Amino acid sequence: MHRSLSRREVAPGVRLPAEFRTLSIHVEDKIGQSQSNSSEDAPVTGKGVVKELISLDWHKIDADEVLLRLSASPKSGLDKDQVVRRLSQNGKNVISKPPNRIFRQVFGWIFGGFGSLLLAASIVCFIAWKPLGNPDPQASNLALAVVLLIVVLLQALFNAWQDFSTSRVMASIKGMLPSAVEVLRDGGKVQVQAADLVTGDIVYIGMGQKVPADLRLINCSGDLKFDRSILTGESEPIAGRTMKTDDNFLETKNIALQGTYCVSGSGIGVVVQTGDLTVFGRIAKLSSTPSTGLTTLQREILRVVLIIASLAVMVAIFIVIVWAAWLRQSFPSYINVPNLLIDVVSVMVAFIPEGLPIAVTMSLAKVAHTLSKNMILCKSLSIVETLGSVNVICSDKTGTLTQGKMHVEDAAVFDTQFVPSSLRDALVTSTLQKRENLVQLPAISAICNAATMTNVGDASETSGRQIMGDATDTAILRFSDQIGSSDQYREPWNEVYKVSFNSKTKFMLKLCKLYPKDFNATTFPAPIASWDNFTSRDYLLAVKGAPDVLLSRCEYVVNPDGGAPIALTQKSKVRIVAVQEQWAAQGRRVLLLARKVLRDDDVPHKMDRNSEEFAELIDDLNAELTIVGLVGLIDPLKHDIVETVRICRDAGIRFFVVTGDHPTTSIAIAAQAGVISNVNKIHRFSDLDASKSPNAVEKYDMNFEGVKKGIVITGPELAQITGGQMEQLAQYDEIVFARTTPEQKLKIVREFQARRNIVAMTGDGVNDAPSLKAADIGIAMGNGSDVAREAADMVLLKDFSAIVVALEYGRLVYDNLKKTVLYLLPAGSFSELMPILLNVLLGVPQMLSNIQMILICVATDVLPALSMCLEKPESGLLKRKPRDIRKDHMVDWKLLLHAYLTIGVIESLCAMSMSFWYFQRHGVPFSSLAAKFGNYPDATADLLPEAQSVYFFTLIVMQWGNLFATRCRRLSIFQHPPSQNWYVFPAAALALIIGIFFSYVGWFQRIFQTRGIPAENFFIPLTFGLFILFLDESRKYFVRKYPHGFLARIAW
Repeated sequence: MHRSLSRREVAPGVRLPAEFRTLSIHVEDKIGQSQSNSSEDAPVTGKGVVKELISLDWHKIDADEVLLRLSASPKSGLDKDQVVRRLSQNGKNVISKPPNRIFRQVFGWIFGGFGSLLLAASIVCFIAWKPLGNPDPQASNLALAVVLLIVVLLQALFNAWQDFSTSRVMASIKGMLPSAVEVLRDGGKVQVQAADLVTGDIVYIGMGQKVPADLRLINCSGDLKFDRSILTGESEPIAGRTMKTDDNFLETKNIALQGTYCVSGSGIGVVVQTGDLTVFGRIAKLSSTPSTGLTTLQREILRVVLIIASLAVMVAIFIVIVWAAWLRQSFPSYINVPNLLIDVVSVMVAFIPEGLPIAVTMSLAKVAHTLSKNMILCKSLSIVETLGSVNVICSDKTGTLTQGKMHVEDAAVFDTQFVPSSLRDALVTSTLQKRENLVQLPAISAICNAATMTNVGDASETSGRQIMGDATDTAILRFSDQIGSSDQYREPWNEVYKVSFNSKTKFMLKLCKLYPKDFNATTFPAPIASWDNFTSRDYLLAVKGAPDVLLSRCEYVVNPDGGAPIALTQKSKVRIVAVQEQWAAQGRRVLLLARKVLRDDDVPHKMDRNSEEFAELIDDLNAELTIVGLVGLIDPLKHDIVETVRICRDAGIRFFVVTGDHPTTSIAIAAQAGVISNVNKIHRFSDLDASKSPNAVEKYDMNFEGVKKGIVITGPELAQITGGQMEQLAQYDEIVFARTTPEQKLKIVREFQARRNIVAMTGDGVNDAPSLKAADIGIAMGNGSDVAREAADMVLLKDFSAIVVALEYGRLVYDNLKKTVLYLLPAGSFSELMPILLNVLLGVPQMLSNIQMILICVATDVLPALSMCLEKPESGLLKRKPRDIRKDHMVDWKLLLHAYLTIGVIESLCAMSMSFWYFQRHGVPFSSLAAKFGNYPDATADLLPEAQSVYFFTLIVMQWGNLFATRCRRLSIFQHPPSQNWYVFPAAALALIIGIFFSYVGWFQRIFQTRGIPAENFFIPLTFGLFILFLDESRKYFVRKYPHGFLARIAW
């Protein structure tokens, strides 16, 4: 018989570091030799891995033999000496990094960006020098080819340095991610780093955790399930069992594989393989990195390159056509083939902003540095720019808006309310009959609880003992320990079956049985009461969960005055719901605790406790419950959440709450956080007109300044919503989604994406993972579940307020790159094109030499452009509305209009005028140059290079004015002074120094035909630069004063 793993591939969207990407592989199920310990690291090949996996037998032997082989005690785990010895022998539990593909990296450094174009241009220049330049090759063509090669090399070195430095920063941030696991060592539960696990460690796995090593399960809850899609591609979770279900190591359910996720339930497993010897580690060595799609930023850069490259190609083709159809025939000696090639190269290279790729790299490096300081882990730096475009944030409540540090504030038995201290006092002063009813609440709180309390500290002092578990269970266990002793409540009861809390069922269940030694026919351990008629063979079913889910399963309620429970009538339900609503309105999370005694014949003895049939049976028996009481928990808001929500809303982002909590609780918390403006005027599902068609609904306008509309809608209501109602819902400014399931969270994300919104989803739980993956950008909390952190694009390792920094820098990256493009285009493109076109069409001398064009593009303009990448955010950056990525592009007609027809025309006219004026001053009027096509008898050999240098330096100095004008999109230079970015001053100075260096050094004068210029030709262009600055200041003034005027509508 042959069995195989599914060959479905993992979706490319799975966000994992490259070293953890895996392949689905085919494994034949054969009977191989047993292998007790796979400690030999054989060479990894496809066949070798298959053989190794087939030979593993950890799943075939029983749990006792596994522990015996690994010398581990089921009660005390490993001791310290064993751990140290095994760590030294087998090393850390980490997967080796993949081999460096240095050739591919070097190839990318050299040919990435415009490197391939520059290299091709250099080759063309070599060809124009020789053989096309024979018999009289021009040294300037050779010099141009060499300069281009040097630029390619420098760009490659810069890319390599940036790649290294950025990777180092990101690696340091990834190292901050929590990776602790709970293990049994030296007789007690301790938390250790996953990397420090060794074979034989007994590990506790809970919902939301990543499995840290290959585990042989020895104990598990009935609802334990693992998501193995990262390994096998299977989308359906796989149940966990303690017995072998398949001879194939990869398909049996009693093995938990490293890298998979526990999506429900809990379990205990023994580490059988670590590091590279795990299935994950073996397969990872065969992995290849899947291709990924372009991010928003990458698409924008590609669009910029394509637009400008298209323009360059069009102009180059136009010049070739003009030369072939007219100049070659009418003026055959004017432009020869080598000169034509150089002209084409000059157009191509000069037209394209070579500084842009370096600017992108520099911007992302700046972002990496800022993110590292603010404890933000971004899986891809390019995704930050997407965050800058977000216009909808869907935020989870618990652990995201709130601190995740709960405590029980209120308790109630029926509708008699207590605080923890008054309930404790009541237990002391009450009669025995009353006490046995009241004590059931703290007893069930301890029994139906997944948290554990360590023995650290004095048992009488609760505050000195550490509790391990989620925030809710921790708070309820601490409440139980405040009333009595949680250890005493738990000690008599042996857990038979458990269903962990999850966001679908919204309750936790435990089936327990008394240890024989603890049974006494006259006295009963809590929560058993005298009226239960309990026997030694009976079971206790304890349940804890959402009142609106469990209330329908209940038929009785404990009487706070003592005696038998009261039948649950409609009136008594109203009284209980009234307590729930009262607490929920105060922002409490309300949970109902209930119980039921199951008789011995209700639970078949021979039925497998891990089977689906047993799970269905217990679910059927989870009815006719007796309500023990209610607890109200408070989870305080994070200290910075109100300000964070305000900033996001001021930035034009709609901030929604998506939670599984009760609607009233959710509204109260949302109002405290500033998500809801007016609780008294909030709409409900009934306010959505079911008869209205989607096309008749008025669309949301982010520029609307009127009263904000708020609505609360629950998961069940969302399940029955019509298309027209969904369209109406999508237009609200403030929305609270309550009682939502993971599927409904996913639906919310997709519905808003379908309406052209850029959606960010924040969350920290397992139930958030699907929506985190589906969102345009998923944001997880650093203390959240492993599943959520892996699904997210970004992890906030410290405060939620860091999202403001990410938002601001997402917008800043886009803004600064837009400024960089605008700076590079006027001189590095338009003003270089004009001398070539006038030379070809009017026959005047080319007023800017080809080598000077290259120098502007790759030298004098690059440093000022890079200084733009270091600009700090303009004041009010987070006051602007989010950009529409479908309409607002980095290069659009507005930017091209400003770059070419405003700044470009001014710079070209001024530089051209200065050059022709220089000719005029030396006795060569314009009339003796126009339409002469190479016949310039009055122009001496040195006069043309000098005039070209005048044009060259005029552009360099005028670009100063462009630099200081372009620094700000909206603000005046006085509102956003250059002192906020001191880099612009040395960058501007170095641009001039570079120009002087290439124009005044004798060797370059001979080779590049450059010349020095009179002093006045440095100062006159300063006035032109000041004119550009003044003109742009005036434009920005009118844009600010008349935000809806003509200038504002065409502003870039």
